[in-house]
Order: sequence, then C-alpha cells, then structure tokens
Amino acid sequence: MKTKVTAAMPSSERRLNNLLAATQRALWPLVKLLLHRGIGYPTFADAMKSLFVRVVTREFPLLDKRETISRISVLTGIYRRDVKRMREETARAAAVSGTAGPARGRRGATVGAPTGKSADVSLSSMVIAVWTGRAPYIDKAGRPRALPRTVHKGGHRSFEALVRSVNTDVRPRALLDEWLRRGAVTLDSENRVCLNLDVFMANKTLDEKAFYFAQNAHDHIAAIAHNLTGQQPPFLERCVLYGRLTEDSVAELEKLAHEAGMQALQIVNRRAMQLQARDAGKPGAVQRMNFGLYFYSALTRGIEATERSDEE
Repeated sequence: MKTKVTAAMPSSERRLNNLLAATQRALWPLVKLLLHRGIGYPTFADAMKSLFVRVVTREFPLLDKRETISRISVLTGIYRRDVKRMREETARAAAVSGTAGPARGRRGATVGAPTGKSADVSLSSMVIAVWTGRAPYIDKAGRPRALPRTVHKGGHRSFEALVRSVNTDVRPRALLDEWLRRGAVTLDSENRVCLNLDVFMANKTLDEKAFYFAQNAHDHIAAIAHNLTGQQPPFLERCVLYGRLTEDSVAELEKLAHEAGMQALQIVNRRAMQLQARDAGKPGAVQRMNFGLYFYSALTRGIEATERSDEE
C-alpha cells in the first residue's frame, strides 16, 4: 500500500493538494459520465487545454495590452505551439461563423438570447416557467391550471395563448403534439391540457439535459469558486448533509426536499418573471441569475472507499 508523507509539507503545498483532491472528487461523477458516453482521457485532456487557454484570455486579461502566446503559456503551463494552434483554430472558427465572440456583462457573463439547440430548450423552459408562475395560468394555490387547447375555447387562459405569450413563431399544436408524445402533458375528459411536471423533467431529451447540465454545473461551481477566492459579497451556497440514515429515512427526506424545493423554486420563479417584466428596456438589464436545488443520496463514504481501494 502506498504511503503519503505530508508532515514536512509546506502549508501552501498542502492547501494546493487539498484543492486538487477536492477537485478530483468533484469531477468524479463527470468522469463517470464521460466514460459512459465513450469519451476517454485524451479527448478530455485536449478539451481542457483549450479551456485553460480561453479562461486565461477571458478572465485574466492585461489592461491595455495585447495577450501574447508566451504569457498564456506561462500561466497555463501549456506548450506555446499548442497555444498557438488552439488560438488559430478559434480564429478560423470565428471567421467561418462570422462572429467575433459573445457580448459580455459583469463578471464575464454572456449577454443575449440563446441560439441553436439552446434556443429550443429555452422555449420549453419559458413555457413551463410561465405556466407554473404567472396568472392566469396558475390557480389561487399557485398550481398550474388545466388549460383549454385553443384560444377559441379558453381565450387568454388557453394552451395556445400560453405558447403565443412566449413565442409567436412556434405553432402551439406542434409543441402540444411533442409534449403529448413524451407524456409531459395529458388531455383530461374535457379535452384540457394538463401539465405533468415530474414526467416533463424526467423525459427531457439528451440535448435538454446537456444544456441544463452545462448551465447548472457551471453556475454551482462558479458560486463555490467565487466564495473560495474570498470575493464579496459571497453567493448563497448551502446544503443539508446527514449520514447514518436508513433507506426509508432517505426516501422520506427526498420526498420532503422535492416538495419544499419545488415550492421555493415556484416562489422565486414568479417573482423573477415580475421583475423581468419591470426591468424590460432598462439600460442596466444585463444581469442573469440562477437559483437551484438538488438532492443526492449514496452509500456512506462510497467514493472515499473506492478511492482508497485504487491506492492499495
């Protein structure tokens, strides 16, 4: 069994090793996902090289000075030839697409509407957000109403009006047919459209899941990184963590977390839509926010036990 010697290690080196160990654990499920999808280390490592170069260029610029290949190489530890190659590939890709890069707001946030596959995901998300958070599509208890299919039957309180309120270029019938196929909605005895939110979330397409994976994982880790680097004010980043529980107890807590979490999300969603409407057209309306909740359970010390077995 390998023995680790840390007694004489300088405090700065220990802190670095602790951060790297924490990063390895945080990336464990990501590596598992990549392997599940047939993506091995060489492909991942090449993508990480490109990411390191982009982060240095975007997040660590020199004021009033041109970014040089040598400086990027020094900060990232990547060979100059690789930095040069990746920058040339980025420039060619930008020339082909006719874009010079995304607009930026405070803290480097990308500003503007999503395009391509993310736009399709955004449409579904916006329809659900309005249906679960805005009158007249919710009842007095804040639950999504069953909606008549067409404006002819239900007026402004119809599925057709709901979709049109989000995007006038999309045929409501096409969206309804797709959601019916996926079981995200059903038709009741009065031919009204009923939302099945749990099924909708469970039956997301791979593109939708990948979109939210990138968005939520990025923002959660960004909040943690912001707090770990001592930036002020700190972001909300909390969890409830307990061990030594039975499977039945975990199931009860999962149900409680689901109910309380959905209530919190709906409250924030309703207020966010009100504020977004109020801020429309204001010159300072360039910020975005993300409030998320998650629940996870596993065998106690499952990852640590696996890691120890790898070291022996």
